[in-house]
Amino acid sequence: MLARRLIACLDVSHGQVVKGVNFDGLKDAGDPVALARRYNDEGIDELVVLDISATLEGRSAFIDTIAAIARELFIPLTAGGGIRSLADARAVIEAGADKVSVNTAALLDPPLISAIADTYGSQATVVAIDARMTPGGPESYEVVSRAGTSPAGRAPLEWAREAATFGAGEILLTSIDRDGTRQGFDCRLTAEVSDGVSMPVIASGGAGTYEHFADVFTRGRADAALAASVFHFQHHNVPGLKRWLSTRNIPMRLTGERC
Repeated sequence: MLARRLIACLDVSHGQVVKGVNFDGLKDAGDPVALARRYNDEGIDELVVLDISATLEGRSAFIDTIAAIARELFIPLTAGGGIRSLADARAVIEAGADKVSVNTAALLDPPLISAIADTYGSQATVVAIDARMTPGGPESYEVVSRAGTSPAGRAPLEWAREAATFGAGEILLTSIDRDGTRQGFDCRLTAEVSDGVSMPVIASGGAGTYEHFADVFTRGRADAALAASVFHFQHHNVPGLKRWLSTRNIPMRLTGERC
């Protein structure tokens, strides 16, 4: 069985890491370069850096920040936020990112996924899907875009499957309802998408306890689990979490092992 991955996420706004709840109420969580250095030393498997204000403010991703972070890492780095063209993707790759994450622009222009995949490979092409429960009932989900502000008129699994046909190699699936709450990942949403596509799915939104990570790897059938605040504020120790998951028969890359 392939090792499951733990991924730390740096949501960057105006050069600082921020974290909120349900994509709102953002608070300063520190310097992105310092946090990247710490995660690299702690043995996190991958790092995702998202310029969360780029799409709303019409700005490109912070290339200088990505470059500074990349210099601190010996692990895979995914960069996203404001990626609207192949030129934007090229800029973050040339700055040191290993993968590119696209969200709103991919919904508006799905062939952008193909352009990135054809140039850098599907393994470097991540489609981020932000999803929430459909208003009025808990039985279905809808995709939202523009940092969670605009319904996209799509279901998460439908969009994930379409993204795969355009060449996406990985899905970063975030539950807006669980984001920042520390109440646990949405395992139903994660399992629905994981079971419906053949590419890896990263679960995001809701990490709080060790058990939450175990649940999303088992009931949610995620390939990777992404978290922010529980790692940023050191509520959980990365090596300790990996060892604990390993005792639950969830395969992990332990300290000293690399991708």
